[in-house]
Amino acid sequence: MGEGDHNCLRILLVEDNPVNQKVAQKMLKRLGHDADLAVNGKEAVQALESRPYQIVFMDIQMPEMDGLEATRIIRERCLSAEQPHIVALTAFNLVYGREMCLSAGMDDYLSKPLIMEELRAAIENCIAHRAK
Repeated sequence: MGEGDHNCLRILLVEDNPVNQKVAQKMLKRLGHDADLAVNGKEAVQALESRPYQIVFMDIQMPEMDGLEATRIIRERCLSAEQPHIVALTAFNLVYGREMCLSAGMDDYLSKPLIMEELRAAIENCIAHRAK
């Protein structure tokens, strides 16, 4: 993975908790990435309507519109060539939680609190998926 991969990857972080926002943004920055921020699913859908993102880190439990509903809408509205890689961020650490996220159209799943190596692996998985 070269430096060019980092510069062209547009990331949207969808998280309503200010502490989790700061932690995730700092972790992404340490991995060489900047991320735009949305504080709920409704803002995420609007952000994707105005700008394509390659990867979306999507919290599941948020006010106004949760991450599952936002993912379903994104999958319906985005052109196939512009579909982002959506990674669930959730405190749910149960198997059915992961299955629920994947069946809603998410591509990957990370449990909170975030672990640097798992975040790095999710980004690398996205890059590998886009290269296919």
